Amino acid sequence: MTPAVVLAILVAAGAALVVQNLIMVRITGVASTVLVTLVLNSSIGLVLLVGLLWWRNGAGFMAETAGLFRWWMILPGVLGSFFVFAGIMGYQRLGAAATVSVLVASQLVLGLLVDQARSGAALREAMVPALGAVLLVLGAWLVARRGF
Repeated sequence: MTPAVVLAILVAAGAALVVQNLIMVRITGVASTVLVTLVLNSSIGLVLLVGLLWWRNGAGFMAETAGLFRWWMILPGVLGSFFVFAGIMGYQRLGAAATVSVLVASQLVLGLLVDQARSGAALREAMVPALGAVLLVLGAWLVARRGF
């Protein structure tokens, strides 16, 4: 896959996330709890993915999945559910722009720290990306400050 295709997929995914959260806020507005929204979101995703795996690999995917399972593999699902929950809360209480800006800024800061720790590069090399992160965090604050 070319970098341009990957970039296009990332842009589409970012836009899809905004639409997804707007729809989930609407579902939460008519449900008794945000947990109903989370269960619907996760269940539909699970059914879709299981269907795709079944279509691609047949029933053998179940044995592979069971054989690979380790206790720590539940963490991505827990963290993903937390992310979706936080997104819904943010959209409801702060609005889309504030929520997205805070989420993106926090992801960038941790992403830079992880990349720096993995690369072991000199801190001097991280100065330009760090400046970008500072500017993004400042921008997120400017966007989100009216919500706080």
